[in-house]
Amino acid sequence: MLFSRMEHLCWCLLLLSSLQSVSADFFTSIGQMTDLLYTEKDLVTSLKDYIKAEENKLAQIKQWADKMDSLTTTATKDPEAFLGHPVNAFKLVKRLNTEWGNLESLVLSDTTDGFISNLTIQRQYFPSDEDQTGAAKALLRLQDTYRLDSNTISTGDLPGVTYKSRMTAEDCFELGKIAYTEVDYYHTELWMAQALRQLEEGEESTLDKVTVLDYLSYAIYQQGEMERALDYTKKLLAIDPEHKRANGNLKYFQFQIEKQKKAAEEEGAKEDLETDKVEVTKKKKKRSAKAEFKLIPERKKYEMLCRGEGIKMTPRRQSRLFCRYYDNNRHPRLLLAPVKQQDEWDKPYIVRYLDIISDEEIAKVKQLAKPRLRRATISNPITGVLETAHYRISKRRATVHDPQTGKLTTAQYRVSKSAWLTGYDDPVVEMINERIEDITGLEMDTAEELQVANYGVGGQYEPHFDFGRKDEPDAFKELGTGNRIATWLFYMSDVLAGGATVFPDVGAAVWPQKSSAVFWYNLFPSGEGDYSTRHAACPVLVGNKWVSNKWIHERGQEWRRPCSLNETD
Repeated sequence: MLFSRMEHLCWCLLLLSSLQSVSADFFTSIGQMTDLLYTEKDLVTSLKDYIKAEENKLAQIKQWADKMDSLTTTATKDPEAFLGHPVNAFKLVKRLNTEWGNLESLVLSDTTDGFISNLTIQRQYFPSDEDQTGAAKALLRLQDTYRLDSNTISTGDLPGVTYKSRMTAEDCFELGKIAYTEVDYYHTELWMAQALRQLEEGEESTLDKVTVLDYLSYAIYQQGEMERALDYTKKLLAIDPEHKRANGNLKYFQFQIEKQKKAAEEEGAKEDLETDKVEVTKKKKKRSAKAEFKLIPERKKYEMLCRGEGIKMTPRRQSRLFCRYYDNNRHPRLLLAPVKQQDEWDKPYIVRYLDIISDEEIAKVKQLAKPRLRRATISNPITGVLETAHYRISKRRATVHDPQTGKLTTAQYRVSKSAWLTGYDDPVVEMINERIEDITGLEMDTAEELQVANYGVGGQYEPHFDFGRKDEPDAFKELGTGNRIATWLFYMSDVLAGGATVFPDVGAAVWPQKSSAVFWYNLFPSGEGDYSTRHAACPVLVGNKWVSNKWIHERGQEWRRPCSLNETD
């Protein structure tokens, strides 16, 4: 019996460990994460069944204990008189020989089998450590991009939310720890400070202030703020005067502060000189808003546009943007049912088509794509092959592994999952391809398959080009259809906050609108790349973003979009 139980336990542990290794990266797709809710609901039901079984078991034990308590209390008042009754003597022997043995079996009975079996089965659908870390880093990314303070995120007070959820001090501490392991002391400070704030406000928690203050003081020290680090170290020692590391840090910080004060006195003259230089700089001629925007680093421009900031189109340029019913030069399929077209931007020319895909078509595309969703791919700039990006997150830039050197290099960081659909998968996909061809007038036989993407927690795609540049001679070589001449992008969901498609070089921002699609040319008629089409997908702050896109290639467009001899025509 004992061997059988031990053997069963070993098999359960072995199965759990093996299933843990096949966990999918759920955090890169909100669509797939919805399945986790049903998994968790099933586990809760199973857990309640287990609790009910345990309660029934305890109720039986309690009933027996109460009965025995009453009986033994009465019997021990006059044991000889009690046992003088033959029935009492018989029942005592029977109880000790049989009934207490039955109680032992009841106490030792295992009611966990059903719950543990279900947990073991469901474990294969559990997120991994990578998912937890990825989701945590997504919150940090959203915090940076949308300039959210830690308290706003912790209280769940985000725009458009329906189900508000608060973070515990432990949650905040976990975020701070993940930032700490990434040597990101800026976010470590923010989230350790938030954890400390919630503890000081009286939140019940198993987390102790000493641990939080230890991380907090060190993160502040690493950012060069010695005096603040000293203050938090003193707070720590007020709680735990015997803390060895804090006592050592106290002496070190005091020594460094004195050293800095002496250095500051010696550098006083140099600081005055720097102040003069700043004053001279301020007197220089002020640049235009457009010129100033161009000087901003791309990363900051990208984040500004995601927040709805940046340069705005002048009224004169806006007056040249129109909306219209479009039939593509009286195309037979569009003649009686022209599509709604509106100009989104002038250079590069970006147009949006409204009500271009129905809810039924969207549902079918999502149904086909969901089982096939895999980590999104990017074009390898060296080989031109589409491949999965293996990345890490830093505060400023994402990186991928260079396939030749193995080193981490700056990359088109993407947090989403995608699937590829062909016209053979379903008539709806073929019909969508035909519609794109009717509207654009471009050949679809050489286009790539319809790519369906679902963005994950804080899902985004950093600035990138869709077309292959001159320094990427092998881009799309394996396809044999030339460069990507144009991009068609369907928005298959509304997004409550964030998720815009932005063009940092020109200041354009296109916001998701369900059932619409945007279209632009990546190449000039000459075949040269239009570098102003460099674009990005902003992080999804609140909501679930589904898109699908069609990358249209050069081959087959020779008579549909004639070449030009002018490089930028």
